[in-house]
Amino acid sequence: MNNFVVKTINPNKNLVKVKELLLQLNPDLGEKYIEQILEQMHTFKNYTCFGLYENDKIIGISSGWTSIRIYSGKQLELDNVVIDEKLQSKGLGTIFFDKIEEWALQKEYQSISLNTYVSNSRSHKFYFNQGYKILGFNFQKSIK
Repeated sequence: MNNFVVKTINPNKNLVKVKELLLQLNPDLGEKYIEQILEQMHTFKNYTCFGLYENDKIIGISSGWTSIRIYSGKQLELDNVVIDEKLQSKGLGTIFFDKIEEWALQKEYQSISLNTYVSNSRSHKFYFNQGYKILGFNFQKSIK
């Protein structure tokens, strides 16, 4: 029987696999850019990286950002949620989210939020099935 575990990880110490997974989600960004961003992300105190392991092998990752918001209290915002494309649609996303939610409850978070690409309709269905609701739009302006 498979043993699935979620651990908080240092993405830079697991760079090969983390990069591989992030490139599945963001194929146009390039390896060098992803390495640079991961290096920066890991320096923030409100950043956590989760790894989903199957028998000691990373098969999924997600970034998590801690914030406190008026409308949601202490919140964990997930981004870059990826299950290895070879293993998708096998219930692993549900296992991953259940374990992240357990972690968040232990750390006294009041809510979990996330952003997903508008074009990623498969993820929308998954998030609705996990009990997430659309609260609004995420607007972004590149300034550099």
